[in-house]
Amino acid sequence: MMKYTCLVEINLPIDRVVQLWENEDNFKAWQDGFLSIEHLSGTPNTEGAKARIILKDKRSIELIETIISINLPEEKTALYEHVHMTNTQTTRFVKIDDHKTQYISEVEYLKFNGFLVKLMARLFPGKFKAQSQKWMQQFKAFAEKTG
Repeated sequence: MMKYTCLVEINLPIDRVVQLWENEDNFKAWQDGFLSIEHLSGTPNTEGAKARIILKDKRSIELIETIISINLPEEKTALYEHVHMTNTQTTRFVKIDDHKTQYISEVEYLKFNGFLVKLMARLFPGKFKAQSQKWMQQFKAFAEKTG
């Protein structure tokens, strides 16, 4: 369907980057429109755990996250299901040196539901990547400011 990778280099040690990234209390600081996360089943941040994520754009967006695998900082892979699309996201953190970390996000859209979203994906695939890259840049700014 559609697949892309985004990268950003963060000027912090890998352990600190992962700690900030995993902390759900920080999501509002770097994800535009983040409203809430509600754990539905399983132990949070473990394989098989499910959560409902609510974002607000022009209207509320509800995603169901299912963690497929988690072994941070090496990787976390999750499935995201929305009424209009289904995708997986694999997040990795790689130590560059003691004070720098590379944050990598690989996203693969598996299914688009509905004419308009299929058209958007076909005509404007860069918009999907741009949103991912924007959130990663916002996380970098938040992390480096927080320290």
